[in-house]
Amino acid sequence: MNSALASHSFAASVDDPFYYLLNFRFLLDWVEARYRDLLNAEEQGFITAFHDVPKISQALLVRMIMRKGTLFRESKLAYPEIGSTRDAAVPLIAQGLIDDRPMLSLEELFDLLTKAELVAVFKDHVDRKSVKKATLFEKLAALFGEEHTFDGWYPESEDKVYALPLMALCDRFRLMFFGNLRQDFSEFVLADLGIFRYERVPFTPNSRAFTCRNDVDAYLHLHRCRESFEAGVPLENVLAEVPPAFADSPWLESRRARLLFALGQHCERSALLDTALDVYADCIHPGARSRRLRVLERSEQFEAALELAQKAQQAPESEAESQLLERVLPRLRRKLNLPKLPRQDDATVERIDLVLPRPTSPRSVESLVREHFDETAGPVHYVENGLINSLFGLLCWEAIFAPLPGAFFHPFHGAPADLLRPDFHARREALFAACLAKLDSDAYLSTIRENFIAKQGLQSPFLHWGLLSDTLLEQALTCFPARHLKLWFLRLLKDIKANRAGLPDLIQFWPERDAPLTRYRMIEVKGPGDRLQDNQRRWLAFCAEHDMPVTVCYVQWQEGDTAS
Repeated sequence: MNSALASHSFAASVDDPFYYLLNFRFLLDWVEARYRDLLNAEEQGFITAFHDVPKISQALLVRMIMRKGTLFRESKLAYPEIGSTRDAAVPLIAQGLIDDRPMLSLEELFDLLTKAELVAVFKDHVDRKSVKKATLFEKLAALFGEEHTFDGWYPESEDKVYALPLMALCDRFRLMFFGNLRQDFSEFVLADLGIFRYERVPFTPNSRAFTCRNDVDAYLHLHRCRESFEAGVPLENVLAEVPPAFADSPWLESRRARLLFALGQHCERSALLDTALDVYADCIHPGARSRRLRVLERSEQFEAALELAQKAQQAPESEAESQLLERVLPRLRRKLNLPKLPRQDDATVERIDLVLPRPTSPRSVESLVREHFDETAGPVHYVENGLINSLFGLLCWEAIFAPLPGAFFHPFHGAPADLLRPDFHARREALFAACLAKLDSDAYLSTIRENFIAKQGLQSPFLHWGLLSDTLLEQALTCFPARHLKLWFLRLLKDIKANRAGLPDLIQFWPERDAPLTRYRMIEVKGPGDRLQDNQRRWLAFCAEHDMPVTVCYVQWQEGDTAS
């Protein structure tokens, strides 16, 4: 393995005119070093051919790869560090890496030429120069159905068109490097500029996203299915292409489940309820059972809905599902003329009704409430989800960024790849237990403070660096009881995706008070006509259950009065 990979040197400086080429070479070296056993002859041949052409030819090819589309006019490929595009293209053509005489359809020609050029090409068929490009295409489409080379369409032009037949292969390399198709080469640039900075997790030759070639193929197939769905391909065609469950790959099955969940929601919106039931029944995505329950109820299949609801009640998959069942079960029993169930009362949450002057300029109701309650001895901060998540991220940094197999496999991970998978906590249970055990003494204080300094600005799925100032951090560590921190953090770990959101908007601290439970209160703000969301209700109920000081402030505007 070369020294660049071993030492984590990545993201070439943008001061180097060939920075993009160096970044592409880094990606190729990384993929070849870790995935050589998964590469076929075509992919190995591309890597060899790429290294065999001159530097300026490599640079031209990478410039094309990083642009949109697969067809490029030579005149549009002008880069000072490359020089003559035509000269740089010659070795690429010889190696078959680009095609200098691609066959072009009329639609492709329209994408390449300006309207003025199209009028010149089809002057015998255009009766006025003011015609719109779309109108011109509609007129010519019936006359020109065959494909031609660029000089066949436009013999008067000295320009050339190059086709890039490698995008599928390059997307495959990008997928193998990042483990997804969401990230691209801009990650290198943002890292070099310091816009995004990442934790340095140790890598081994086995740090990779895929263990076999079939997994890469399956990921790409699922991606194409989603692209087809988003492009408006008929639903039945998309469903026919969705593969069966991946019994041996929880990661791929989770991606398949996300696709099925989206398809099921589309069926609901389209009133295809029977199809939605079938899709949800085959889907393990969190919430699929709840959606299926709703569809059964909507379809007036009340007995089947009650059976499913009672089964779910025995082992709810989440607090969200439990909350849904509390609403649905009484309704279903009523529909079926069954006796009512005993009602379980929720923990009481304090309520404040506040009347404020209506603002004359656009201002958030949270900022007005913050100012109303703010005092020297009891400062109020707008934190929403940011503070408690950040404290968790700082205390548990070591567990979150532990170099477990399949968690980190390239230098641009802002979070573990398995963060939202069901086994995220289980795989790190001992590590998280060690982090949370520090809350049983004062050890957590030094860990949080040290990580706040040492990890400043690094990407994390929990840190809100723009919110977390020295002052806010110290007030939180002074006023939050360690017992409450542990309860919050355990709840986060129980369902990271759902529980990272829904926390109250404001925090008020009284650092000088003696009793720990009187040093803070959390305030959820609701403006006129606003209602509590389900995830907010769950957090409020949790805090009330554990005697945490939390309140909901309902705001109404004072009639006939305004505030600036």
